[in-house]
Amino acid sequence: MNLPQHIEELYARETKEFGEEYYRAFDEFKMALNGGQVRAAEPDVSSPARWRVNAWVKKGILLGFRIGRIVEMPPSGFQFRDKHTFPLKLVPGDHNVRVVPGGSSIRDGCYLGRNVTCMPPMYVNVGAYIDDGTMIDSHALVGSCAQIGKRCHLSAAAQIGGVLEPVGALPVIIEDDVLIGGNCGVYEGTIVGQGSVLGAGTILTGSTPVYDLVRDAVYRRSEEGPLMIPSGAVVVPGARAVTRGRGKDWNLSLYTPVIVKYRDEQTDQAVRLEELLR
Repeated sequence: MNLPQHIEELYARETKEFGEEYYRAFDEFKMALNGGQVRAAEPDVSSPARWRVNAWVKKGILLGFRIGRIVEMPPSGFQFRDKHTFPLKLVPGDHNVRVVPGGSSIRDGCYLGRNVTCMPPMYVNVGAYIDDGTMIDSHALVGSCAQIGKRCHLSAAAQIGGVLEPVGALPVIIEDDVLIGGNCGVYEGTIVGQGSVLGAGTILTGSTPVYDLVRDAVYRRSEEGPLMIPSGAVVVPGARAVTRGRGKDWNLSLYTPVIVKYRDEQTDQAVRLEELLR
């Protein structure tokens, strides 16, 4: 059987004894993850969200946790304990990836494209896909199965949430040429469209609506699909007043992200300055 079928079949078995068949299949699967041949989610123009989730890939990752044993992993100067199926990733030399020293960790079973830059300390979890030319800044997190496009910049302390379970849920998607400002958080399968900019401190979740002042629209997660930020949007932290009850009496307001404009020449000039850091 082919790899997806094999992973599905092994995942469905109810057993606590794992022989060589499991480890051979998982090693083949993890090699494909590391090489970018398989992804937890991939572009799909036929989908309303423009992306589709590959549930069998998530099952393969979960299978790796199931069959893994906690062991001591002592690479040079850095001791840790984890499932033996997920050691530190060996970064391919031919991809021209920069991993600046100082406490960063990249877990095996993720993909790093060419000319990716990793500033310390940062963390990339299993199942993540980081495309060519992206920069992951200090204290940034790329969660399990998150998909990061080409030429993105995840600024200091940005948090890109991971969605490993449920296996059918779309992970967080950051499309090409997106700038994620410092201390931003993107969670719960949100899709940030190509060329968007998130101002420092912006938080995007499935439960918080996003107000578009330019197009007079409100974007929310629904039963049909995830929260989607339009391509080229510039999103900043905002607030909306509580209009009833004690909240109104106390002049309270609630946090909400606001789209204040779309990419223009001035925004592009500011974003191009990021290239000088790479």
